[in-house]
Amino acid sequence: MGSKMTAIMEIEQEPELRFFRQLEDNVDIGAMLDEIDGQEELWTYDTSRQDKVKCQRETNTIYLRSGKKPYPAGVSGNDVQESRPTRLSARFPVTLGWTENFAAKLGGELGRVAIVKLLPNGRVYRHIDHGEYYQIRDRYHLVLRSRAGSPLVCGDELVRMQDGEVWWLDNKAPHEAYNESDQGRIHLIFDVLPNSRRPSLAQRIRKRFQRRPVR
Repeated sequence: MGSKMTAIMEIEQEPELRFFRQLEDNVDIGAMLDEIDGQEELWTYDTSRQDKVKCQRETNTIYLRSGKKPYPAGVSGNDVQESRPTRLSARFPVTLGWTENFAAKLGGELGRVAIVKLLPNGRVYRHIDHGEYYQIRDRYHLVLRSRAGSPLVCGDELVRMQDGEVWWLDNKAPHEAYNESDQGRIHLIFDVLPNSRRPSLAQRIRKRFQRRPVR
């Protein structure tokens, strides 16, 4: 199932997961990696995330879309709904374009987008993405480079993502990530606001689990 599909379909997984869902595999990531590898200096262009967010201290981030600034007085960035392309976004037309197409296939509105590198043998420490912005959006990961596979834990579930795979994860639940290799692990991480006429993926999955009988 590749990136040229006209609709997003869930890849069946057994046992069914509550906090993760794989949506695509075999995405053509070569041109995206070319954009990233040709601009290595941009990993340190904006260090605010690793400097200010303790659980992200072992990462580097390139922002392609971010919360619209200036933020209103007294309002946290996690509560700002509107997002817009960053100055660097024009330097990543293939990468940003892929996220735009993915959001369009979902029938949703693209939110914030970041290319994130987890440092060799690094860790993203367990956390929840709090705030009004995250509460109503779905979070997705496209794995761009992960030599040893990309282990993520969410709730009590563990998955090992591979290059070219797209996953939804419930970032409203406690989650963490690991890099077990000596090479930087790179994910394209982005949010989509679901169409108001259709429940979000997170809402549909929660409802599915609520309907199951207690064993």
